[in-house]
Amino acid sequence: MFGELSTAGTSRGTVLKAFLGFGVALLLVGLLAVGVGWERTLDRLRTTRPEWVILACVSTVLCLAAWTKTWQAVLGAAGVSVPYRKLVVTFFAATFANYVTPMGQAGGEPFIAYVLSRDTDATYEQSLASVVTSDLIRLLPFFTVGGVGLGYLLFTAQISGTIERFALVLVSLAVALPFVTVVGWRFRPRLRGGVLWALTPIANRTSRISIPSVRDRIDRLYASIEVIAAAPRALLVAVVFAYVGWVFFAIPLYFSGLALGTPVPLLLVCFLVPVSVIAGSAPLPGGLAAIEGTLVALLTALTALSTADALAVTTVYRLASYWLVVAAGGLAALWVIRRA
Repeated sequence: MFGELSTAGTSRGTVLKAFLGFGVALLLVGLLAVGVGWERTLDRLRTTRPEWVILACVSTVLCLAAWTKTWQAVLGAAGVSVPYRKLVVTFFAATFANYVTPMGQAGGEPFIAYVLSRDTDATYEQSLASVVTSDLIRLLPFFTVGGVGLGYLLFTAQISGTIERFALVLVSLAVALPFVTVVGWRFRPRLRGGVLWALTPIANRTSRISIPSVRDRIDRLYASIEVIAAAPRALLVAVVFAYVGWVFFAIPLYFSGLALGTPVPLLLVCFLVPVSVIAGSAPLPGGLAAIEGTLVALLTALTALSTADALAVTTVYRLASYWLVVAAGGLAALWVIRRA
């Protein structure tokens, strides 16, 4: 079943959907630039100081390197040993898969778990459990760092209705996601039953899905997660690197402001980056257009930046935090596929 999932993930239809998603997203970004004034934005971009852009790019690479250590620690807790030099390439490829696939977390992670299982001694269930656990661990800084930024905003700025809604979404996620995770794990037999019930009509119409096989794989996935959860020292290491990675994940926005001579307060960055991640949940590759629009709107509303300055800062930030990863991750994905 899961091998077929990976084949489907690399099918022509998926590739066409990715290209279509990029086309729509780039069109929306273009419309944003026209609305803001692309000539003024280009004038501001010509004043960019390259040393800060380089630092932003280096920070992004260090972020992925730190999050690779999170993944390695989780894999170690599952009893899977993978050399760091090998795993970091796989992690870059995983990030590329997430960044170019609409709703990438849903499609990219199962694909990279499949590749990891082919590339190491880990089973598919161990690989997927490590991916899911790593993702959950990396959500911890999202809430705490975002909470710090939200607190700064509440005490220092007049908040409009739109920003209040963003703040409400952030707080709601901070409460809802851990709650859903705990409830889903507490009632995992019922969750498994629900998945099997939903798949039964499909299994009755095709020989590609076997309900006993799916049940067995879910049980092995649960068992792998339980093994990981029983290694608190490894999980502590994973959490530490998750926070380190988040620092390097957020700081490129600060460097982007410095690159254009328009500093963005660090504590405000702590709010803007988590909110941009929420915006990135839009069904577009890497949150393209959604993140750009959100950052331009918030930078304009919360700072003294003009819309052209805000778009210039956002452009530099996305160059360092998104397009760099797409380029480097694409090369890593080609290497991982060839290696596997």
